[in-house]
Amino acid sequence: MRRLFVVLPWLLLVVVIVGFVAWQKLQVPKPPVAADGVKMPAENVKPLIDTSRTGGVVSYSGAVEVAAPAVVNIFTLQKVSQQQSMPINEEFLREFFGDQIPEQLQPEDQNSLGSGVIVRPDGYILTNNHVIAQAEQIVVGLHDGRKAKATVIGTDPETDLAVIKIELNDLPVLPFKLSGNAVGDVVLAIGNPFGVGQTVTQGIISATGRTGLGINTYEDFIQTDAAINPGNSGGALIDVAGNLIGVNTAIFSRTGGSLGIGFAIPAQICQQVLDSILEQGRVVRGWLGIEVRGLNQADPLNTDSKTGVQVMGVLKNGPADQAGIQKGDIILSINDQTFENSNQLISYVGRQKPNTEVPAVIVRGDQQIDITIKIAERPDSKSGQFLPIPQQQPR
Repeated sequence: MRRLFVVLPWLLLVVVIVGFVAWQKLQVPKPPVAADGVKMPAENVKPLIDTSRTGGVVSYSGAVEVAAPAVVNIFTLQKVSQQQSMPINEEFLREFFGDQIPEQLQPEDQNSLGSGVIVRPDGYILTNNHVIAQAEQIVVGLHDGRKAKATVIGTDPETDLAVIKIELNDLPVLPFKLSGNAVGDVVLAIGNPFGVGQTVTQGIISATGRTGLGINTYEDFIQTDAAINPGNSGGALIDVAGNLIGVNTAIFSRTGGSLGIGFAIPAQICQQVLDSILEQGRVVRGWLGIEVRGLNQADPLNTDSKTGVQVMGVLKNGPADQAGIQKGDIILSINDQTFENSNQLISYVGRQKPNTEVPAVIVRGDQQIDITIKIAERPDSKSGQFLPIPQQQPR
């Protein structure tokens, strides 16, 4: 009996140590696997920072060394008429001038600059849709000096994201950070501002969940004060561990340069768009066919916080119309999900699969009504104002 009391504490200690080691292993993110079976890089957990000299953070070079090789420069080429006001095409001019078209009438090559992020080892790159829209040719320049022509795989104008692909081997990849971010976290923006070459700037996350900016249809931006300028579009916003937390897409500026208010599309949305484009060739979203406004938006001076959105318009024969929703109704919830503003409702419905029937609760006058809505697929839509892209005139 006495021997048991001597051995038992040691056995308990061994159990605790084994349990702690097992728990530590469970905390390490497992490498995700894409829908087509391709293994993706796991999220980095340990911050890559240098604190050796003064005890404080003196360098983020470790994170830059990991992330910078996966951030690419994107060069696009398109033909632009030098005299846009003349409704004359090149073929028409050749009928009269043959190959001797006057120089002032010849279309010129216009080069645009942007950035992108390699997110898969088989060559898939995320960038902004407005970087490659209407491009006749796309060339990607890597950090190691290699260049390759890129093919557009798919675009999503409503989030301003696009997926392109290059055929090169031994490509560096940035892992998505899906574990969430907090205001005050240190971030680094990597891109090609004004075409000067790859540049790194540092700041913090100023806000998360920014909506209602009128930039994209679907908005859930990370706001940062890291300097973002024209040419950074499509570049990476990373954390101090070298993970991709967002794709830089827009700035608030009255001058065209950085004023410390930049916006990035979160990694969660980037991954959803990437997976949808690779699986279906496009992004499929749910849609109700209504125009809505948050109740607090209707009267910003009202101090009473209200949950729900008001229907300002209903598309005839759309999903909401067929469900019996009318202009002036207040939508309290859909599938038990409540909403504080219109962007939350639009984003939630967009994540639902078309042809899905969901319960909803609305208020009409003094009456609360339970209805069922059959969500439809959202039609294609192109809208938004984006970060300007620096232009390079041929020399």
